Amino acid sequence: MVRTEPIIAVEDVPKSSLFYQRLFGCTSKHGGETFEILANKATVILCLHKWGEHEHPTMKDQKNAGNGLILFFRVDNLQQIFENATLLNAVIEKEIHYNENSLKDQFILRDLDNYYLIVSA
Repeated sequence: MVRTEPIIAVEDVPKSSLFYQRLFGCTSKHGGETFEILANKATVILCLHKWGEHEHPTMKDQKNAGNGLILFFRVDNLQQIFENATLLNAVIEKEIHYNENSLKDQFILRDLDNYYLIVSA
């Protein structure tokens, strides 16, 4: 088996953790000020890491946060996730629409650190 468990650098780990928990209904599996593991049941969906901690070379300088990265989430409750994003006052780049390339409905938003998220059915 091969599976990715992406780690993104964020300014405020607890605040970002709460954002993602409220957006996706996932849970904290680690918690803390510098690192977080977020999971849907037993499956890790995303890890959060504080900028500048632990000497990771790609997480030292946040001036280009999210540059070249799209976080793509496949969900089975797109409308509920969209409503959650609205309640969180998230920056919605594009409301629910049909993507001709993926042949799926999706919407696009930004998280608290300006990462570009695509949420797709």
